[in-house]
Amino acid sequence: MEKRFVFFLLAFSLVAPVLSAQELKSFTVDALVAKNIEAKGGADALRAVKSIRFQGKMLVNQGQLELAYVQTKKIPGEIRTEASLQGMTLVQAYNGTEGWKISPFGGRKDPEKMSADDAKSLVEDAEIDGPLVDWQAKGSTVEYLGPEDVDGTLAHKLKVVRKNGDVSYVYLDPDYFLEIRIVTQRIEQGAQVEVETDLGDYEKIGGVFFPFSIEAGPKGSTDKQKIILEKAEVNVPVDDSVFNFPATVSK
Repeated sequence: MEKRFVFFLLAFSLVAPVLSAQELKSFTVDALVAKNIEAKGGADALRAVKSIRFQGKMLVNQGQLELAYVQTKKIPGEIRTEASLQGMTLVQAYNGTEGWKISPFGGRKDPEKMSADDAKSLVEDAEIDGPLVDWQAKGSTVEYLGPEDVDGTLAHKLKVVRKNGDVSYVYLDPDYFLEIRIVTQRIEQGAQVEVETDLGDYEKIGGVFFPFSIEAGPKGSTDKQKIILEKAEVNVPVDDSVFNFPATVSK
């Protein structure tokens, strides 16, 4: 494991100049995206990551339940997430075209295909490089909205409108230019859903910084699921079949 990336180093805070809101507003979309790419490790390092596997734990029900967590991503947009407890494993996967799931905690042990709306979050999570990198190629538009307070940090706020019309508000730390919060608004089953995700404890894996602490849930909710990653490997061999809907189901 490479050196842990720690936000808000005391030594740095003593010498780093504090930018005013007006100075923060002077940034442009292109400048912020460039700084985000550089902060993550650079364009070459990002392009070199073709797959990644995370392992750790997921805390739910206000931390009362702990599940073993594994997530695998592969370019150009495949993802599989597993959360296991007491011999049962919840699975959500997307192969670049369609999503599917296994929900044993709801009494359903066989795989089920997901609607396009239900799979939207998987499409977003499948991005190894995040919503800002190559946003033009992804068919998104990005607008800089200026600084906004995020739990005491005056962060850069960017509005990302994806090609499907869903919106993500991305907040970048003003010193390190990495994502510290993403608020996503999407339409699911005809209703608008707003999800807030806080990101932190970045670690450098394969030359790229990834968040090892991820807390997500409905905006304003006090009961969010928290993922604490303990291990990550880049460019692991991954057979595409793990992302595909299973050809056979259990009886």
